[in-house]
Amino acid sequence: MQRKLTPMPIIAPSLLAANFINLEAECKMLNESEADWFHLDVMDGRFVPNISFGPMIIEFIRKTTKKVCDVHLMIQHPEQMAEQFKNAGADILSVHIEACHHLHRNIEQIKSLGMKAGVAINPHTPVDDLADVLHDIDLVCMMSVNPGFGGQKFIPFTLEKIKQLKKMIDERGLNVLIEIDGGVTVDNAASIIAAGADVLVAGNTVFKSADPKTTIAQLKSLK
Repeated sequence: MQRKLTPMPIIAPSLLAANFINLEAECKMLNESEADWFHLDVMDGRFVPNISFGPMIIEFIRKTTKKVCDVHLMIQHPEQMAEQFKNAGADILSVHIEACHHLHRNIEQIKSLGMKAGVAINPHTPVDDLADVLHDIDLVCMMSVNPGFGGQKFIPFTLEKIKQLKKMIDERGLNVLIEIDGGVTVDNAASIIAAGADVLVAGNTVFKSADPKTTIAQLKSLK
């Protein structure tokens, strides 16, 4: 997931919006597309008001692809499940700063299991809250909608937060990727990239489009 190895932007379609009746076919489509990562949203119905899927589904998805499996945990007590997600095939594991009482311990656990470590932040959480852990992580997953449901509209102030975070990363000389999750469309993606984002998570924009592969190619072509 190094910047110099993967042309920007990195496109990470969210399987939360996929047709689960035809999940294998959806994975095949992503493998044949210009998508870089599979973004996998895990919800527990407690940290967020929705339930999605867990390690078993991720294990099945892992068997379909050699692309990066980017797992976003929207759950309480993520430390209790981290090893299960590693065993299921996660390459990147992101935990929410709002769900972690001992965030540094969570980050160290993820890295000790051999995964890249990400920290996710909700729309109301200031980017300054990441200052003490930026040097320890590989990715920030910035929520641009309130977490829990797909198909929401992008929160415009996110662009300012991206710029703030990008400045923090650059001033420290770090190689931390900025991932934007929620409300990403072909129409707003260019402005998100211009603000400093590296990774675009797109759910309905990809899976509800008439031609998902073409939509992914459009997102990938933006600079």
